[in-house]
Amino acid sequence: MTGSIDPAAWQHRRTSFGSVAAQYAALRPGYPADAVAFLLGDRPRRVLDLGAGTGLLTDALVAAGHEVVAVDPSPEMLGELRARHPGVPAHVGGAEAVPLPAADVDAVVAGQAAHWFDPRPAAAELRRVLRSGGVVGFVWNTRDESVPWVAALGAALAAEARGHEADQGVVDAFAAALPADVATARSSLVQRVTPEQVVAGIGTRSYAATMTAAAREEFLGGIRRLLAGHPDTAGRDVLDLPYRTDAYRLTPR
Repeated sequence: MTGSIDPAAWQHRRTSFGSVAAQYAALRPGYPADAVAFLLGDRPRRVLDLGAGTGLLTDALVAAGHEVVAVDPSPEMLGELRARHPGVPAHVGGAEAVPLPAADVDAVVAGQAAHWFDPRPAAAELRRVLRSGGVVGFVWNTRDESVPWVAALGAALAAEARGHEADQGVVDAFAAALPADVATARSSLVQRVTPEQVVAGIGTRSYAATMTAAAREEFLGGIRRLLAGHPDTAGRDVLDLPYRTDAYRLTPR
């Protein structure tokens, strides 16, 4: 849990995604196969997708041949996951109280979620549900702001997005709490989206989802105007939105 945001506001944000579940499923990017291969290797494993949300990481895990069980605190988000993967067991729960028995999985992974976990109690739960020799994998997609229009978008979001602890800080906290050795890998992906899909995707972020309706419309209107006026995006029907994908494999000692 980040220390730079009020605890009540942090809790409100981390439980806000149910209100935007359908849009989240449609508009957030997935995860590249090479990131999953780095985290889990080539042989099939039984994997807990923790903070699984609508199943975007589950997509890649299932495609790689893994047996997946999903856990997320939002019933609405899990409803989207069940629609995508009706054969994947999905349970309402959180990282601090995982609804699985001890030594149940070979790996625990979290896509775009570990910054919502409280490291110390969550680390104890991860050790409990992992089998001997198991691993923990965290992965985040981050917009690639080396592209000028993406940098302009990031600057426009910076004031509202503050309070999200950097992924490296989250990894360091878990590495200390487990304790674990850490290996890292970086890959990339590009999402082809319309300008309005960029705006709607921003609307699925916790800081936007927790705004009042009027404030949210004003905020997203500013993003819409930015895209309409930026020389790299003005008049374009489709945009290439680049991401870097950072994967962290934690091997408990």
